[in-house]
Amino acid sequence: MANKYAMVKCYFEHGLWSPNQVLDAVSKGMITSDEYRAITGKDFDEETLLKKNIDAKKYRKLKQYIVHTFTDRIFSGNPAAVCVVQEELSDELMQKITIETRLTNTCFAVKKGEHYSLRLFTPGGETDICGHATLAAAHVVLNLYEKKRDSIDFDTLSGVINVVKNDNVYEIALPVYGFERIPVTDLMEEAFGVRPIEAYWGKDMLCVFENEQAIAKMKPKVKKMMQLDGTFINVTAKADSDKYDFVSRCFAPKFKVAEDPISGASYCLMAPYWFEKLGKNVLAAKHVSKRGGLVYCKNVTPGYVTVCGKAVLYSDADIYIDM
Repeated sequence: MANKYAMVKCYFEHGLWSPNQVLDAVSKGMITSDEYRAITGKDFDEETLLKKNIDAKKYRKLKQYIVHTFTDRIFSGNPAAVCVVQEELSDELMQKITIETRLTNTCFAVKKGEHYSLRLFTPGGETDICGHATLAAAHVVLNLYEKKRDSIDFDTLSGVINVVKNDNVYEIALPVYGFERIPVTDLMEEAFGVRPIEAYWGKDMLCVFENEQAIAKMKPKVKKMMQLDGTFINVTAKADSDKYDFVSRCFAPKFKVAEDPISGASYCLMAPYWFEKLGKNVLAAKHVSKRGGLVYCKNVTPGYVTVCGKAVLYSDADIYIDM
């Protein structure tokens, strides 16, 4: 006890612990109530300690997983957080958890019959679709909660999204975004530091560049991108290597995401462009962000693009929230 007393006293005197933390040390049996008085110079308030212990029981524990998507190696691809909860959380709480998690997307899955409701949040607000977070949710649900199933339907703001697990590859049916050609502008060139050769508008913006190096070396100006239309700004070019069909990157500054390591939803716009441009129904795409990743796209169902990729579980943790 004497050693613990010396430690608590040292922490308090050097500002590492508050009086409340010293009070907690009493409840944990680290020091006595008399030692609390000696350390803080305050009378020991047993009623306050009792209230703190009661309040401590008013926290709810939630499971949160972090999955690295569109990759089979940790520290690459796009990380997403997945919370599997028993009932719907408030929008405010989901947004707070997302901000605290500090990833581009945190999703919340609630089982409802054979389906799961899936809500998708970025640090800047809720989004109606997110490919990599949907992949992450499927990886968690099908490997940890529904081990006998090889497919799952998620009810999202974009409708029902089906995911099929094919061995270690996940196939996600996402709605296709129609697009039309728009003029290339000086603002686009200022934003990207290089002028696109083509530009298109669908649900979001797609800018096409001369070659892969233009995408890989691009250093966009966030303030200029904020002035462009759309919440997601997608850039792409034909791949230099025959191993891949095209390369891409994605930026979402309006969602407080300067660059999304890999955006599965961006292929709702890019894949149809390259299906048409290259005359192929199966595409291999290399995402050339800092983390990198691989995405495969199939044109098999009218009105949908099947986005395929792998995923790997990075962490399994408990988080605590107020009741």
